[in-house]
Amino acid sequence: MPLDVEGKSLETDEEGYLVDLTEWTEPAALELAKTENLELTESHWEVIHFLREYYNEFQIAPAVRVLTKAIGKKLGKEKGNSKYLYELFPYGPAKQACKIAGLPKPTGCI
Repeated sequence: MPLDVEGKSLETDEEGYLVDLTEWTEPAALELAKTENLELTESHWEVIHFLREYYNEFQIAPAVRVLTKAIGKKLGKEKGNSKYLYELFPYGPAKQACKIAGLPKPTGCI
């Protein structure tokens, strides 16, 4: 199902993840968030940008346990816990946040 972003059609897979990761932009993230019924706040963006940096460095989308630990190290303990991350991304911090960040579905996510 294509995603319409600023007059451009972006290809997504059957679960709504971007097919071409290079097409991701912040406006694309806003559209992807709409499909998830999420309104992005500064806290969401912090996690989204963290995920993109992580992916650029390691070429893998982190599973939730890895994500929680890594965020705790970089952004502090109060943000590096699953309760905080699930409040931001109720359908799964790794799965839902990776989708909005334009990354592939994390390995180990159902």
